[in-house]
Amino acid sequence: MSPDRVLVVNAGSSTVKMSVLEPNDTVVCASTIECPDEIPDGAVSGFLREAGPVDAVGHRVVHGGAEFTGATRLDPSVFARIAGLAPLAPLHQGRALAGIDAVRRALPGVPAVACFDTAFHRTLPAEASTYALPEDWRTKWGLRRYGFHGLSHAYAARRACELAGVDPASARVVSCHLGAGASLAAVRGGESVDTTMGFTPAEGLVMATRAGDVDPGLILWLQRRGVTVDDLEQALEHGGGMAALAGHGGDMRAIRAAAEAGDRRAEIARRIYAYRLRAKIAAMAAAMGGPDVLAFTGGVGEHDDAIRADAVGELAFLGVRLDPRANAEAHGDADVGAPDAPVRTLVVTAREDVEIARQTRSLVTSENGQ
Repeated sequence: MSPDRVLVVNAGSSTVKMSVLEPNDTVVCASTIECPDEIPDGAVSGFLREAGPVDAVGHRVVHGGAEFTGATRLDPSVFARIAGLAPLAPLHQGRALAGIDAVRRALPGVPAVACFDTAFHRTLPAEASTYALPEDWRTKWGLRRYGFHGLSHAYAARRACELAGVDPASARVVSCHLGAGASLAAVRGGESVDTTMGFTPAEGLVMATRAGDVDPGLILWLQRRGVTVDDLEQALEHGGGMAALAGHGGDMRAIRAAAEAGDRRAEIARRIYAYRLRAKIAAMAAAMGGPDVLAFTGGVGEHDDAIRADAVGELAFLGVRLDPRANAEAHGDADVGAPDAPVRTLVVTAREDVEIARQTRSLVTSENGQ
């Protein structure tokens, strides 16, 4: 029997978002728990009392390594193997484990499923996933490009095809997940064939506090001048990106307001952001021989019309053109492309919860023999 009501648990670096979805993906109850340290049992049990009974639980887990390539039923062995991957995503993996443990204590008899952000990118071909590093290093430590934001990319690509009226089984989609963390994916026929993040979420675009692509020789140069590994990690993960370029903690809304008020530093930072984004969109398109659909999702992707306009302003050669009015007025799921543009450009509301619920229902149903 397919589970009707699914509890979705999305543990971030300082919050846990919980929601209950019914079969039509309607959210019947939702809550965000602010918990920078531990997840209080009382908060979880209180939410569950309000939400009512659930038939299954789906947990977002950022990193599945090479081992977890699809949604996986949680048990003590799987929990331990996920814990072993914590060094690859230290900000998020521990939080996901804490969420799993807290919900398990509250719902000991309810089927629980881990849904991995990296799993969507398991289909990356060797040319897109392999680092040009010594083979013994790659073998010993599992060095490869894993990719992230897979749950968001999977939903956004599928939803964008639905909105554009194209067949997802053959469509070529560039999915742009733009939030505090940001990545792109090239999705062909529903499968990821390239992405901008790599072994860790630090690779790729300029983000809120992450630097994105940096010359590794520059890192070595800094180390030889006394910059410690801890200082480098702090700069690359927490002190870089838009926060380093424009301040305001990397908050794109505040940076946009500053740029529009004449702050030259903020203006240049947004130009850098859009330039990197534009170049990476073109790279993702090249991985598929061109796009049929371009999708923007995530906080910045959904709400910053100026970034969307700047990002695609030089992409007419790919067939991408915006309708300025539709782009400026976009709210929720929206088609913002010029009516005669060969490539459809969509804004898609981020719904990782829908993808997690979908994967959870599919796995539990298959295990029940249906």
